[in-house]
Amino acid sequence: MSLPVPEGQPSPGQVRLLVADDQTLFRRALVELLDRDPRLKVIDQVGDGQQAVRRARDLQPDVVVMDIRMPELDGVEATRQILADRPATRVLILTAFETDRHVLQALQAGASAYVLKDSEPDALISGILAVHAGQRVVTGAAANRVVDMITGTGPTRVYYDNMTPREIEILTLLAGGLANKQIAHKIKISDKTVRNHISNIYEKVKVVDRSQAVLYAVRKGLVEL
Repeated sequence: MSLPVPEGQPSPGQVRLLVADDQTLFRRALVELLDRDPRLKVIDQVGDGQQAVRRARDLQPDVVVMDIRMPELDGVEATRQILADRPATRVLILTAFETDRHVLQALQAGASAYVLKDSEPDALISGILAVHAGQRVVTGAAANRVVDMITGTGPTRVYYDNMTPREIEILTLLAGGLANKQIAHKIKISDKTVRNHISNIYEKVKVVDRSQAVLYAVRKGLVEL
């Protein structure tokens, strides 16, 4: 005969969740919503990215539901650190932001899903169960466009003037204010390779300097001013 599960502890088969969001009222309401589903169990909730990394390391949740903009450490970097420490964890980004830049950064950091906060509760729960099963989930036009870009399918290559995923990544970093050496260090390639990519970017998007490249990136939703 199985023993009763202590109150607050997950039952066998439940998806164990860590929720990270700095908006206290929203986070608590979200936890209450998720805990209503018998397939899910929130094992902890935190209010910033550093806490998310620490608690993910201590508790080893199945899925982390992560906001993008948080104090101390943002959701993208927290995702990167969590997955570097424990690749089996799945991260679902839950955010109000739909720009290409946020989606691209989250997916490149290793997030399995990008879901908007105005989604229906059933869609969020379905997304959590899907990423736990090893699937990728995205919502919103920007998310779908960036996934097309990463996989090299659909009309996205035309939307970005046939830039490659690496070129779009470098343009995003360049438009975010990073110098060539900083870009090279961040994505672990040589300075010369960065320069070659930037030259190709300028040719493809028909600009001649960084200021024009930044304006292009803003128009395409890769960065915000």
